[in-house]
Amino acid sequence: MQPAEIATSDRLIVALDVPSVEVADATIARLGDSVSFYKIGYQLAYAGGLPLVGRLADRGKKVFIDLKLHDIGNTVMRGVESIAGLGATFLTVHAYPQTMKAAVEGRAGSKLRILAVTVLTSYDDDDLHAAGYRLGVSELVEARAQQAQVLGIDGLVCSPEEAGNLRKIVGHQMNLVTPGIRPAGAATGDQKRIMTPARAIAAGADYLVVGRPVLEAADPKAAADAIQAEIAQAFG
Repeated sequence: MQPAEIATSDRLIVALDVPSVEVADATIARLGDSVSFYKIGYQLAYAGGLPLVGRLADRGKKVFIDLKLHDIGNTVMRGVESIAGLGATFLTVHAYPQTMKAAVEGRAGSKLRILAVTVLTSYDDDDLHAAGYRLGVSELVEARAQQAQVLGIDGLVCSPEEAGNLRKIVGHQMNLVTPGIRPAGAATGDQKRIMTPARAIAAGADYLVVGRPVLEAADPKAAADAIQAEIAQAFG
């Protein structure tokens, strides 16, 4: 599937990593028209946040459901079928072949796009080796990207460090969505493979996922506007 044209303002995805729907609503109101795309992950989803997907879609916003599904094929397929009816744009699954295949089957007939998580951006080679993998980060990311492309996955979640190389592998047939984005001077937190917004765009990223640098800013709207300006400048 050829990725659709992306509006510059949609390239920033703000992660609603907050403890309640009430806090999410307040954050969305505060950010206003500075943000058109939001991510809902574990914390908010498990705090009753999934109905927020439809409410945001009704207001013209886009939503990325980040649940990183991974289970037996039938369970993944049925779960994706349910999620497909919520109105989200993206859903993540882990990039295991059986899981990706089931997710593609589950989203059939809907507009939901499946993103495969290659290797979490909090992992480095040592973490993979400790988990029993013989491949390092770059090798595993490449292998999973190739499998995802064959299986019909719509995009990849990857570190911005891997975006340039993955763009060579998948061309422009798949979207690249990059967490681990930190504006200059921002704290890195628990991320190990990070990059600034402009550098990530230059490397080949389509969408940038940003959480704490916006949510924890003294003025979240100003922080979001600054990132949007940096993205726009990267395409200028």
